[in-house]
Amino acid sequence: MSSEKQQRLVLSIIDFLNQSIQDGTVKQDDKEGLEIAIQCIGEAFDVDLSNEQQVERLSIKPATLPTIFDVFLKTKDKVRSTPAPSASTPVALPQSPSTEDKANAEKFKQDGNALMSAKNYEKAIEAYTKAIELDSLNPIYFSNRAAAYSSKGDHLLAIDDAERAIEVDANFVKAYHRLGHAQYSLGDYTAAAAAFRRGLELDPTNNGLKSGLQNSEARIDSPTSDSPAPRATSPDAGAGGLGGMADMLRNLGGRGGAPGGASGGMPDLASLMNNPMMMQMAQQMMANGGMDRLMSNPSVANMMNRVQSGGGMPSMDELMGDPTLRDLASQFGGGTGGAR
Repeated sequence: MSSEKQQRLVLSIIDFLNQSIQDGTVKQDDKEGLEIAIQCIGEAFDVDLSNEQQVERLSIKPATLPTIFDVFLKTKDKVRSTPAPSASTPVALPQSPSTEDKANAEKFKQDGNALMSAKNYEKAIEAYTKAIELDSLNPIYFSNRAAAYSSKGDHLLAIDDAERAIEVDANFVKAYHRLGHAQYSLGDYTAAAAAFRRGLELDPTNNGLKSGLQNSEARIDSPTSDSPAPRATSPDAGAGGLGGMADMLRNLGGRGGAPGGASGGMPDLASLMNNPMMMQMAQQMMANGGMDRLMSNPSVANMMNRVQSGGGMPSMDELMGDPTLRDLASQFGGGTGGAR
């Protein structure tokens, strides 16, 4: 019988082959043969694509086989380009940067933050890398680069940078959040829980770490669970007194996620956050524990990581283009009220 690790690899291969059929990589004449091969591979390893619970449990999304392979090749090239120190040569410790280097590194960090705001993650990574080259003793630079890697889906590189930030300063709490988020995004919930737990040892009151740990442990305990978050039974439990806000959120949830679709008259996110009714809803969510559950969602955590590192708030179209965030809008705007 195939192990779960083998089945996860097989599902990733099948996803890659199906994507190759859909995007035209495979010639039309070869599609039928490849479809038969996919079916045979699935049967050989007991991977049933029609079993939604099994697919949910085994999926490595948002990572894909090509992205993981790309990270492997980049890491391999990086290792090859770094000469190994000889046994007789002592390993040089990082030298403290000069005042000038620190100032220039800080400028590169600010440049990186601005590029994150513009969603130019590749250039942001380059800016943070320049800051690290000038001052490799500042954990913030590694942490910010980890956030940039996560924003572009390179979670393995984000893990590497988060761990390097911890090596520089084991008391830098944000690095544990970055580490846990990247591991969660790759489906390694046990490692994610361990990272959040280590961060909580340093900052027991950190709500982000608490929510991350709770969400990771829930996935460990019930990996096949796809039940929606519990909802309040009373129509007034979460939406009472919000007036047209609930209707607006219901409309957001039903947009279908098409970029640019139904955008006429859509307020931007900054306007919403300044809306008194939105503030009232946020206060109610914090009072009944709904805010902690919202922050445990990995998509929201990724968005907040980007904001904390200077990446800025996403646009409303970007939010509604994310199925998970769109579903949250439907839940909080639905007639049954917010989560308890």
